[in-house]
Amino acid sequence: MTTATTAPASRVKSISDPAYQAFQILHIGFTVAPILFGLDKFLNLMADWTSYVAPIVASIVPAGPFMLFVGVVEIAAGLLVFFKPRIGAYVVALWLLGIILNLLLIPGFFDVALRDFGLMLGALALGRLSQVFSD
Repeated sequence: MTTATTAPASRVKSISDPAYQAFQILHIGFTVAPILFGLDKFLNLMADWTSYVAPIVASIVPAGPFMLFVGVVEIAAGLLVFFKPRIGAYVVALWLLGIILNLLLIPGFFDVALRDFGLMLGALALGRLSQVFSD
């Protein structure tokens, strides 16, 4: 017996649809948050971001320049989510996985790693909802 795969069912984009509302919340959130956090890697207004770099990573690449690179990637990821959420959501999820792995190498940052795991789940949910609501 063979089964055929079909494209996701198309749904009407209605603001009264709870699934569409969830898509919009995640789409806006995963656009704005990475861009703001990325910009702050240059400004350091919210945190000293270099303290979030695992020592093993900092021994390879100095924390300051590394965080500037991270900022550029986060801004690009936020823009990708805005324009292409079907792709951007999974890029952000993978990026968050990298952040989680980095944080697990730093004693005392396990709570932040757990928070980022929750964010990664949200990015994956956006990716799934994008299959239905994104063009």
